[in-house]
Amino acid sequence: MTTLRARSLQHVRPVVPLDFPASEPESQRMGQSGRHFLMCKALYEILRAAAGDEHTVSCDAFVYFDAANPERKLAPDGAVKLGVPQHTFDSWKTWERGAPELAFEILSPSDAPERWAFEEKLLRYRALGVSELVVFHADAEPGSRLRVWDRIDGDLVERAVAGERTPCLTLDAHLLVAPVDELPACVRLAEDPEGRHLYPTEPEARAREAGARQKAEADREREADARQKAEARLREAEERLAAIEAGRAR
Repeated sequence: MTTLRARSLQHVRPVVPLDFPASEPESQRMGQSGRHFLMCKALYEILRAAAGDEHTVSCDAFVYFDAANPERKLAPDGAVKLGVPQHTFDSWKTWERGAPELAFEILSPSDAPERWAFEEKLLRYRALGVSELVVFHADAEPGSRLRVWDRIDGDLVERAVAGERTPCLTLDAHLLVAPVDELPACVRLAEDPEGRHLYPTEPEARAREAGARQKAEADREREADARQKAEARLREAEERLAAIEAGRAR
């Protein structure tokens, strides 16, 4: 509405539009390995399950954080903006929608080249204004694959993570490294610190629903069988009682 009203006014020079594209040109597009794609897909589905429809989750979408410079951007492998209902969008401009509170980076340098070095990404996340940055390094040694940064008093400072488990403050959940679908390890979210109640991917959710349906059907069958047996015992008791009464009548 403000832009429409501004267009109706006179200005001292012509407008010079800035383009904030949703993707890079084809000639600059980075390749993505199958493993990296599967990890990002699983992360997106897990974040959707954890965040619900009342918050917006994105995956590999450009996030612009400088209204004067389209080169100042990031493409988080996962991001969450609280308080904005889930919807589709091409790119995210922080001066219009605010900065995502939570961002994820999945590093797999052995099979997926990165658009920017991690040190450059970290500088950009500092400028972006995220509250919590989660990094999963798929090629690092077990025990050091999960790293998290928190924004405290304007500083983005790395958190001490022990045992590849730590809270996810933004979503009031718990971060951990665990298998997902056919992958041996990926960053995951759980309702509990031990990871017994994981937020599921879509295949896991379907499997859970199928298992719940099978259990419900088995329970119904057991209940029906128990009811039939109880009814049969009642009929037998009634028949014995009728036989006893008939004998007394004679």
